[in-house]
Amino acid sequence: MNADTEVSNVVLVTVDSLRADAIGAYDEQRHTPVMDGLAERGAVFERAFANGNWTPFSFPSILASRPVFADSGEIGVDGVPTLAETLAGAGFATGGFNAANGFLTSHWGYDDGFDAFEPFVASVGSSLYSRYLATHPTVEAWLQLAASPIRRIRSRLAGNVDDRPFLDTSRMFDVEHAASAFLEDAEGPFFLWVHYMDTHTPYVPAPRYIREVSSGLIGTHRMLRAHARTGLGWEVGDRTLSDLRTLYQAAARQVDASIGRLLEDLSANGLDDETAVILAGDHGEEFQEHGHLAHYPKLYDELIRVPLIVDVPGAEGRRIDGPVGLEAIPPTVTDLLGVDAPEEWRGASLSAAVTDGDAPADDPVVSVTVRGEEVTAQPIPRSLSDGDLLVSVRDRDWTYIRNVDRETHELYYRPDDPTQQVNRVADGVDNGTADLDAADRDTIADDLADEAERVVDRFRPLVDAHAELLRERGEAAEAAREAGDVDEDLEARLEALGYR
Repeated sequence: MNADTEVSNVVLVTVDSLRADAIGAYDEQRHTPVMDGLAERGAVFERAFANGNWTPFSFPSILASRPVFADSGEIGVDGVPTLAETLAGAGFATGGFNAANGFLTSHWGYDDGFDAFEPFVASVGSSLYSRYLATHPTVEAWLQLAASPIRRIRSRLAGNVDDRPFLDTSRMFDVEHAASAFLEDAEGPFFLWVHYMDTHTPYVPAPRYIREVSSGLIGTHRMLRAHARTGLGWEVGDRTLSDLRTLYQAAARQVDASIGRLLEDLSANGLDDETAVILAGDHGEEFQEHGHLAHYPKLYDELIRVPLIVDVPGAEGRRIDGPVGLEAIPPTVTDLLGVDAPEEWRGASLSAAVTDGDAPADDPVVSVTVRGEEVTAQPIPRSLSDGDLLVSVRDRDWTYIRNVDRETHELYYRPDDPTQQVNRVADGVDNGTADLDAADRDTIADDLADEAERVVDRFRPLVDAHAELLRERGEAAEAAREAGDVDEDLEARLEALGYR
């Protein structure tokens, strides 16, 4: 690392369900000035991909640089050296604050190595009512959303005009205040992790952020209507889908403002010149690109392509187009801080790309999910035994997705098909040659078919090796599940997240 870019501290900000195109650094039509400022100062990874389609499948890579299921056969990080453990062992103060995602708690090992750790997951009582209202964001947030008109009226009658009736559906302020206190107490080198949940469904942004990202005003009644239709499983038309997208973008702006206050705290404590800031989404969010909402078990770009921005003081701003996976985050952090990475970690550091502009290794990125007989079947899979294993491989241009158990596969060429709608290995695929004469059409079709076959042949061994690695732990995962290791309180918290 260059002497001009040495840092003493790292702040890692992760945002649940944040698509790459939800922020202005990846889509100029979006309004996220704080995150866009980070992007202008730092390194933007154009092709950053999550290693799983939802939090428990993605976070083992983000905080332990390991594939999900690869070690304990479970979805947590027990039994492997985490980023926080590694830095704590090197003398860094560590703080981790999670806005009530039940999959990022001590039960799954995510507190390991943190001096200060708070998941803000509500304690689950013994009554049916308290169990049902276990925690944010789904169950409690839905009720908060439904009651927001009443709270809004009460607030106005009391002479208050703030946005708390909406913002209290999120634990954003709790996380923000905990992070602020951690920074105020910091007396030496530190690692701080903050995880936001506002862009996780249901999206309940404050009205001011709705106004910032849209030309019109979505009132509470339309917010309620949009979420009610999705919650009840009713048909989602163009208007409802548009409202959901607007609410999602407003929630992203809400997070953006909170990140801005976090950066202000860094500056107020005199830490900004020696602190690297990393921003990432843990996975994306679907808005019916492939027929559903939220993040059901699929591996298309709307769920796998995420923002990854690394802002190191003193380093030049740059955009990097090589494919990278989120398993690169832990070794990048340790490299920036001058700490040796554990041998068990799978990712490669991106620090040279960030500080010196060196191209990262052009290695494909592997992602996984598990799918039951129906994509929307409950419970949403948490182990390999819950359905078929799907593995995807991405390079700069191609996406290959294989159902390992059913031996079906899909191949997409993203430059021509960014939303992955045309399966290049499907029979009768339209190769865009209809206007050519028969000889030219046949020649181009043959060339495309040959190229697709070469790509599949190149990616198939990666899929096989990854599937074999995960299958080795499959029996352990099934045994743990049958033993009932997930306690009733935890199950209630996960149910509150919508993962029954």
